[in-house]
Amino acid sequence: MGAQRDGPIWIDLANSPHVLFFRPIIAELRKRGAAVVVSARDFAQTVDMCRLFGMEHSVVGAHGGASLNGKAVNLVARARALQRWAKPLRPCVAVSHNSYAQLVAARMMRLPAMTAMDYEYQPANHLAFRAATLVAVPELLTAASLASQGATARKTWRYPGLKEQVALAGFVPSPDYLRSVSLDPSRVTVVVRPPADFALYHRFSNTLFRDVLERLATAGTQTVLLARTDEQARTLTDAGYADMVWTGPVLDGREIVAAADLVVSAGGTMNREAAVLGVPAVSVYAGRLGAVDRWLEQEGRLAVLRSAEDISELQIERRHDRQTEPVSDALVRLFVDRILALRGEETS
Repeated sequence: MGAQRDGPIWIDLANSPHVLFFRPIIAELRKRGAAVVVSARDFAQTVDMCRLFGMEHSVVGAHGGASLNGKAVNLVARARALQRWAKPLRPCVAVSHNSYAQLVAARMMRLPAMTAMDYEYQPANHLAFRAATLVAVPELLTAASLASQGATARKTWRYPGLKEQVALAGFVPSPDYLRSVSLDPSRVTVVVRPPADFALYHRFSNTLFRDVLERLATAGTQTVLLARTDEQARTLTDAGYADMVWTGPVLDGREIVAAADLVVSAGGTMNREAAVLGVPAVSVYAGRLGAVDRWLEQEGRLAVLRSAEDISELQIERRHDRQTEPVSDALVRLFVDRILALRGEETS
């Protein structure tokens, strides 16, 4: 097929955090006169988040499950489905945050493809980085770690800052958000995100997460436990944490993080969003810490719990300074510059 210089920018949303990441990018692309089409995988809260923010999208494919075989079969099936969906739209560039299926589809269609990623120990980076035309990563990641996975210096853009500065660009928290979703703003509010126990990068047991839940169960907090999938929600409910598992409306991740007194996550975007906004953030990730989280820990913006003793000493209290740190749109504009620069290129 090849690239069509005047075709739309094609963005694929493979996971729920990608909705907030690409929302300001899409707005800036359209501000500059570019057409945009969006595909979304039916996984976690991705489709619900698109609906929440009024983002026009087409649902293409779902998750392949936790097994490696299921992931591989699903990757091929979704790549073909995306190719069928995108072909009549004649896009000029494919863009995602490591949507493996889109990258494979773009390769088959000879489309230039840009992928973003901020965790250097994700095994599937080997596929994504080799299939991409341009790889966007925070400058905190070393060139050596990227090159070993196929992101050569020629195809890598190491950008300043963190990807969460894109998702949070221009964000101003609502002072009444907790009440608007039927939560009590007078109570100590802890937002908790479980491990991505279905992901390739999370192939191990995480007992610290269970210990944190036990600590919160006796702390008298208002705990908002945001399960990643329906299956994970059922597992947590069956384990005795039904009063924590959030069953209300789909939440704006930025708002609930900004309103929290503490954010606890087993790695992932929500921890880093809290760190960028200046909200106390704690990680119980049991895997190998990436460069971004190591830097946040060194800067005192992220506390990493490594033992039961760390959990017992965890401070769970009201956050007196309710102000969050403003985030500019400078990084958004840099991303859009890079996306638009890919138009007209063609993969070999």
